[in-house]
Amino acid sequence: MRDEVFRLRMKGSYIRWASITIPIILVLGIASGRLSNSGYGNQWFDLLAKPAITPPGWVFGMAWSVLYVLMGAALAFVLDAREAKGRGVAITLFMVQLVMNLAWSPVFFGMHRIMLAFGLILAVLAWAAVTAAVFWKIRPIAGALMLPYLAWLIFASVLNWQIHELNPNGIFVLEQQGGTRLVVQ
Repeated sequence: MRDEVFRLRMKGSYIRWASITIPIILVLGIASGRLSNSGYGNQWFDLLAKPAITPPGWVFGMAWSVLYVLMGAALAFVLDAREAKGRGVAITLFMVQLVMNLAWSPVFFGMHRIMLAFGLILAVLAWAAVTAAVFWKIRPIAGALMLPYLAWLIFASVLNWQIHELNPNGIFVLEQQGGTRLVVQ
């Protein structure tokens, strides 16, 4: 009976953490994208040459929404592990990678800095991988919830690199009527 009460308390504690972390991370992710005018509909991005692996625009919004929910759930498991060794380090690692993640859209879509964004996404990937490993030690489910995010970051890194290859320095030339050329950065 005592074990059952303890389990229910722990479950309630996780749900309370998740009800905070999931919406906050989701809102921050959406805000970062919206404020930087990310994705299709951004005139600069629409004009870039894109590799064949580029998914349709709706995939990005759906994927990031799911990933932010999973990240929030993972963080909630770690926050709920009050007595876990390394909990503070894990939370710090998570916050650092999240801040870098949220900076990527403004760097890529807002500043049009493809290579800076590439370096940033590689840093996010490295920090997220370490975060997932530390999360796994605290609560394996928390580490497992980070795995889809890591997979997407690998894909996004490849996509970022290929966009750079097709658009060196983010500069492309538009041919206009009458033979005039417009260089866009």
